[in-house]
Amino acid sequence: MNHGWVLWFGGVPWDGIPRHDRNLATAFSRYAPVLWVDPPSSPVTPTRGGTRTRTWRPRIDPVRDGLVRMAPVALPGLTRPGVRATTWPLVRLQVRWALRRLGIRPRAAVSASVADVLGRWGPGVVDVLHGTDDWVAGAQLMRLDVGWLERAERAALARADRTVAVSPDLGARWTALGAEPTVLPNGCHPPEPADPVPSDLPGPVAVLTGQLSDRIDMDAVEAVADTGMSLLLVGPHDPRWEPERFGALVARETVRWTGPVPADEVGRYLAGADVGLTPYRDTAFNRASFPLKTLDYLAAGLPVASTDLPASRWLVEQGGTAGCVELAPDATAFAAAARAAAGRSGADLAERCRALVGAHTWDDRARRMAAVLGIPVDEPAGRTKPVEVS
Repeated sequence: MNHGWVLWFGGVPWDGIPRHDRNLATAFSRYAPVLWVDPPSSPVTPTRGGTRTRTWRPRIDPVRDGLVRMAPVALPGLTRPGVRATTWPLVRLQVRWALRRLGIRPRAAVSASVADVLGRWGPGVVDVLHGTDDWVAGAQLMRLDVGWLERAERAALARADRTVAVSPDLGARWTALGAEPTVLPNGCHPPEPADPVPSDLPGPVAVLTGQLSDRIDMDAVEAVADTGMSLLLVGPHDPRWEPERFGALVARETVRWTGPVPADEVGRYLAGADVGLTPYRDTAFNRASFPLKTLDYLAAGLPVASTDLPASRWLVEQGGTAGCVELAPDATAFAAAARAAAGRSGADLAERCRALVGAHTWDDRARRMAAVLGIPVDEPAGRTKPVEVS
């Protein structure tokens, strides 16, 4: 039996939008082999493209050397009261099957949700609750019962040996609940040159990437467009978010909306822009978040205009951000910051922005997570063999 593995319970499926937990687990797999566990789905859960999965059996698939993905299944209605009580016992049962099938035992378990999966894997296993967002503050956004989430969060904190929070605000809230969290902000991939996507937008161009949803301050976005700058929106639009205002915005001649874009193509859109936008609304959920887009902009050499988020303020306080990150308290100031940052864009500023993220890569975050788990960073990861499930 190989005892060196880490169970990693993701907050989203592996083949979904690459987010913090997947990026971190991938970088971390250089220090210890990872068995990634998708959130459970039922055989009647629609998948992308409108098809439906019909299997009642869990799957195991190798992703890369040192990283294997498992997709557990659950009963239909898996999040509903009553049925929900069966979901995580079924998942744990299937994970134990996967461990036997692979011939491995975990040294640690990391959970990026409040699921009932910590403290279940035997003595000597280090259990870590990884707060990638403030789940309780986002209850309404996720359409979950806040009372249930509060109880589940407290239970998960009680079962965890160690806790990791994505932002100082979330860390402070967990400290008030009796935990002693390590603050581990999001990271980014090292800068890579990219050829810009051809565009007919006149410069300067401001770009906003990611989910276009209720988290975004529409007033700030419209204010940028009102300055006469071109605006490039890259990502899916939640139809519930400001449908009329969004329709009017993208109808402007100086605004382009790409719709969903593959993650490996986003860099080409950034390469043709002059400033990146992080216009988050002032909500408890956003204050406890650490937007990935801000670091992605900087890695692409773009200065950033951000609403006054604690995460952006933290970046500024780390030093070395002169001219790279501008904070704004309201929509008018945000538009002015975006315009000013775009006017400063150039090779020297781009180099400073790229240099800034050198200390904030996913490799750095993975080393810090390894330290949380007590894994020496020079310890070689175990090797995995392709696994077939009949």
